[in-house]
Amino acid sequence: MDEVDEVRLYFNCLGTLDGTHIRVNVPNADRPRYRTRKSEITTNVLGLCSQDMQFIYVLSGWEGSAHDARVLRDAVTKSNVLKVPSGFYYLVDSGYANCPGFLAPFRGQRYHLSSWADGHRPETPEEFFNMKHASARNVIERTFGLPKIHWKILASPSFYSIATQRRIINACCLLHNFIRWEMIEDPAEDEFEPTSLEESVEDDNEHIVAVQPTNEWTQFRQELAVNMFNMSQSQ
Repeated sequence: MDEVDEVRLYFNCLGTLDGTHIRVNVPNADRPRYRTRKSEITTNVLGLCSQDMQFIYVLSGWEGSAHDARVLRDAVTKSNVLKVPSGFYYLVDSGYANCPGFLAPFRGQRYHLSSWADGHRPETPEEFFNMKHASARNVIERTFGLPKIHWKILASPSFYSIATQRRIINACCLLHNFIRWEMIEDPAEDEFEPTSLEESVEDDNEHIVAVQPTNEWTQFRQELAVNMFNMSQSQ
């Protein structure tokens, strides 16, 4: 990503957001709720990270059957208090709505980085935006991947209660941040394989408290895409 595109996409960008599934053990009565479409028993973990691969926010414990968008809605509107200041946003994938605070790629267009491996170059503002968006958002996949490499307890289900397993996940994310702070290089990055990736809030006019698309946000994304594309064409 060149400097101009990076500035345009990162302007007011707080980081990237995605969900990941971590296998857990739960009582038999709860297994249907934690069963994913792949028939695995997991908890759906919402994570937000900065561009230097540190977790900003983690919400674990949701059932594996829960849709990513539902988990995000809970984080924004309930006691978990994920606050996104108005005018700022996180980069999200197409599984989430493109709405204030959460900037998603254009659907129906090339997106994943592998889509550009054949040398195809973006021909429209939407394709160009998606290519840059995918490149910038790739950091969340690496950030999720590293704790799973460091702590094998995240790679296979433990026999602790779900409440304890939630605490273990959160603790591993905190330890991950500590490693990023203290170590110049993380040896686990050499093992990382990109192919392995995937109380109510009080009214506050200064923070986003809804996860709903708006015409204004749709127009903001379109204008950003056009400006980025035009700038790339003039270089």
